[in-house]
Amino acid sequence: MKTMMPLFVGLMLTSVAADAAPVKRKPARPAAAAAPVVRAPIFPSADTRFVADWVATSGDNRKLPFAVIDKKAASLTLFDARGMPLAQVPVLIGIALGDDATPGVGAKKLEEIGPAEKTTPAGRYLAKFGYAAGRTSVLWVDYANSVAIHAIPSDAAKGEKRAARMASPDPAQHRITFGCINVPRAFYASVLSPKFRRKGGYVYVLPDVKPLAEVFPRLRVHALTAPPIAS
Repeated sequence: MKTMMPLFVGLMLTSVAADAAPVKRKPARPAAAAAPVVRAPIFPSADTRFVADWVATSGDNRKLPFAVIDKKAASLTLFDARGMPLAQVPVLIGIALGDDATPGVGAKKLEEIGPAEKTTPAGRYLAKFGYAAGRTSVLWVDYANSVAIHAIPSDAAKGEKRAARMASPDPAQHRITFGCINVPRAFYASVLSPKFRRKGGYVYVLPDVKPLAEVFPRLRVHALTAPPIAS
């Protein structure tokens, strides 16, 4: 079994604003200080940390980047191929509680899908980019059941208030989709896409109801050997 560096060591996302250009024909003034670095701390849930530790130590991600989606916390945490956390963002997920897709739901039209069928299925998926209806590029998670990761759609119904729901601290407000996983636009374009574009990556969707070990059977060995993680 491979060893690895500790995972959650305060790694941060960083972005730096550009300096303003000097104004001509004005008295010289002291140079403005560089804009402060914006840091976004990563605080994954205990279940996310536990699954990520298992993935990284076992090599279950096969040297590809991976993401862990915690439906209970309505969050996605992105990791590099070594298991180091890169980013954490809120997500919108399926309206209905549940860990399994209804058989045949992927072949239905949206208007044919009932409320109880609008679930985001739990499991381990090899995710790759492809096209959805309208030639829109999405990161397919479960192609057979039409579950993908994509940015909040620009044509979402106004009454759904998806942007406001994504900003809400209440995980229940994040349940609004037919089953797909919506992420912030900037994260999708500048962080997730570059990581998964070339070879894809793995997505681990944590369950609503089922035990973790039922969804990820190989997690049982890790559960017997790993030290407990404080919540």
